Amino acid sequence: MTRVALIGLGTMGPGIAAVLTRAGMTVAAFDLSPEQRAKAPQSIKTATGVLTTLGMADRAAGEVAIHADLAAALQGAELVIENVPEKLELKTQVLGEIDRLVSGDCVIASDTSGIPITKLQAGNSAPGRVVGMHWSNPPHIIPIIEVVAGRETAPATVSWMTSFVKGLGLIPILVKKDVPGFVENRVLYAVMRECLDLVEQGVIDPEGLDACVSWGIGYKLSVVGPMALLDMAGLDIYQSVGSYLNKELCARGDVSPYVTARTAAGKLGIKTGGGIFDYTPAKISELQSQRARRLVAVRKALED
Repeated sequence: MTRVALIGLGTMGPGIAAVLTRAGMTVAAFDLSPEQRAKAPQSIKTATGVLTTLGMADRAAGEVAIHADLAAALQGAELVIENVPEKLELKTQVLGEIDRLVSGDCVIASDTSGIPITKLQAGNSAPGRVVGMHWSNPPHIIPIIEVVAGRETAPATVSWMTSFVKGLGLIPILVKKDVPGFVENRVLYAVMRECLDLVEQGVIDPEGLDACVSWGIGYKLSVVGPMALLDMAGLDIYQSVGSYLNKELCARGDVSPYVTARTAAGKLGIKTGGGIFDYTPAKISELQSQRARRLVAVRKALED
């Protein structure tokens, strides 16, 4: 494997591109947006600096080639990673274009956050080569990648992708069933739902909630996974507490008004300067640097 085409240079794209080229891949990237194409080189450079701090081996094959034409980016690709916004219609359209422009033995991977791969491989001329490759944000720091097979994905494609991820120096997580959200986001969104409900009910404020989770369960779970934590605490304890607490947990099937009201008002978070919290440009830069340093430090500690 030498040539990878990366389609989409938004939030995840530059970090993925940095990891791939650092691992010796020749990377061609495409994005429809001139703004994203213009921003990408600096973002890739920043991500590459973080990889240096992490001590990732440098087998860089050169600069990432950024294209304004999809066909040019796909030329000669042996692997394509689709990374466009999380909309089924858009992804289906882009994947259809990719299918028509690449060779029959090119592996096509989607970095979808949770759309079932079975839906995305429908209509592909060779659905056995379509596989989920879900990176976690920020992709140049978080070392896991979920590998997900759709209904028609060939076992050989799953095996190949698992080996490819290992070759990047990352951790492949094999998801055995193609369920919406896969595993990481299903767990994350369950946590987020309860957190939003607690804040909305006035049980705790956002700052207190973040401190409680980061220094409580977050601290523990970074070292002891949920299933191991059950054993550590005792299954009898979980059964006892769960028998009354599970009935009290948030079970809403829609999105909390705490989020929908802010979304409707254009308060989307860091990208708009305000969401649950408010941000100045200086604060955004400070937070990004601080979080990257801390995530790198935690990863190094866990690897030790």
